[in-house]
Amino acid sequence: MSYKSDIEIAREANKKPIQEIGAKLGIPSEHLLPYGHDKAKVGQDFINSVQDRKDGKLILVTAINPTPAGEGKTTTTVGLGDGLNAIGKKAAICIREASLGPCFGMKGGAAGGGYAQVVPMEEMNLHFTGDFHAITSAHNLLSAMIDNHIYWGNKLEIDERRVVWRRVMDMNDRALRDMVTSLGGVSNGFPRQTGFDITVASEVMAILCLATDLKDLQKRLGDIIVAYRRDRTPIYCRDIKADGAMTVLLKDAMQPNLVQTLENNPAFVHGGPFANIAHGCNSVMATTTALKLADYVVTEAGFGADLGAEKFMNIKCRKAGISPSVVVVVATVRAMKMNGGVAKADLGAENVDAVKKGCPNLGRHIENVKSFGVPVVVAINHFVSDTDAEVQAVKDYVASMGSEAVLCKHWAEGSKGIEALAHRVAEIADAGMANFAPLYGDELSLFEKIETIAKRIYRADEVLADAKIRTQLKEWEAAGYGHLPVCMAKTQYSFTTDPNRRGAPTGHSVPVREVRLSAGAGFVVVICGEIMTMPGLPSVPASETIMLNELGQIEGLF
Repeated sequence: MSYKSDIEIAREANKKPIQEIGAKLGIPSEHLLPYGHDKAKVGQDFINSVQDRKDGKLILVTAINPTPAGEGKTTTTVGLGDGLNAIGKKAAICIREASLGPCFGMKGGAAGGGYAQVVPMEEMNLHFTGDFHAITSAHNLLSAMIDNHIYWGNKLEIDERRVVWRRVMDMNDRALRDMVTSLGGVSNGFPRQTGFDITVASEVMAILCLATDLKDLQKRLGDIIVAYRRDRTPIYCRDIKADGAMTVLLKDAMQPNLVQTLENNPAFVHGGPFANIAHGCNSVMATTTALKLADYVVTEAGFGADLGAEKFMNIKCRKAGISPSVVVVVATVRAMKMNGGVAKADLGAENVDAVKKGCPNLGRHIENVKSFGVPVVVAINHFVSDTDAEVQAVKDYVASMGSEAVLCKHWAEGSKGIEALAHRVAEIADAGMANFAPLYGDELSLFEKIETIAKRIYRADEVLADAKIRTQLKEWEAAGYGHLPVCMAKTQYSFTTDPNRRGAPTGHSVPVREVRLSAGAGFVVVICGEIMTMPGLPSVPASETIMLNELGQIEGLF
């Protein structure tokens, strides 16, 4: 049986004008700033006008550690939003925007799949409403102004060896990771070593996603530490006088984007920090706005629950004063088999033993999420090759963990295939069973916070960090940054820092390679193992097969 590709399904979507989608949430058309007919930004005045309303229920969708077999977290997020609407609930979806890096690299887009997608798929995976371009421009304006300040006499006495603000672009380009700028003589400035990160790893991206309004945005931008003097005192973005112009560049990007699902339900798609090198959640602006407009808001956090969900709870919820009523952990039979040691080529054959052997990965995520005081439901994202016995093995395992698993067929059937999960999630959310609390208090030292995550979420025995890193953390504490949460930059493929260790390993260590202070975003980035803040393209990148066909339509996006 042949299935249509995601892009073919998206192309056949029966989209409604964006004003009709806004009306479902009570947004008057004059408060929508349209980008074409099928996407719009929601105006700040309207957002301000609904702040006294009661919040709806927040539902977080997370997953097991990603495998090449695929899990379908965004697909489930979209499907669940459609499912809730289908059973008569007023629900909205909040997801992140897609980065061009993975679109043209290996991972593909970020708009769901099958019959559980957000449209317009092509625009969302490409330039969309220009938010990422604005973030890139604002970030690099600051870079240019730092070098310009040094060139014109360096009144702030910046130590050129201690400029910590790198440049960014929204593309996977390993050649730019480490480089020397300002070569070519006196007129080009002072040569120094620097490099590029991907835009989604930019502190400006994190700030945009955590800021509550334009005033908060400018304050956070001003708080960015860009360099140090020889006496190690920090230089802030506001010292360079870049915060005002950066806010101007980000003015429109701050407003949440409204689009629709294939079933014409409202979806906010806004912000896009990576979950392995940033905090992996859509914007606070979009989530808090959706909570004022809908009774249920389904959102997701990137990669596995050890990264995205942990950061959602410890960083986003803490900063925004929100909390989930229920968490859905997405798993697939195929991924369980892969965690149980089956090669990708052999996933089609029934193997109940391998499913059982792989389930501890899922079990650990269930335990971890429950440790935040939130009830958990497992969504088994159905593949046609799954057998009844394999599905039952997952259900039995999850039941033994004190949770329940629901088989979901939204990829193939849309909302009809996920109604059972929608009923259960609404039931749990309405019962008010959540007693949410972050995993650690603000008062713990930065190193203790790192240890808490490493031991309680990753189940590591120890954190390995040399004296230089420990001293750096202590210096930041002395400077008043000890209350900040930590953002772990780690491989998404394993609980360990070794991407090849699947399952639920114990007895491992977490080596910390580097720490970076994101004073504007309000967290300390902890870089573990071999994680890169500028990914590279694979040997055969997706961009080789992306093109326009004879009809002028885009082919190859997925």
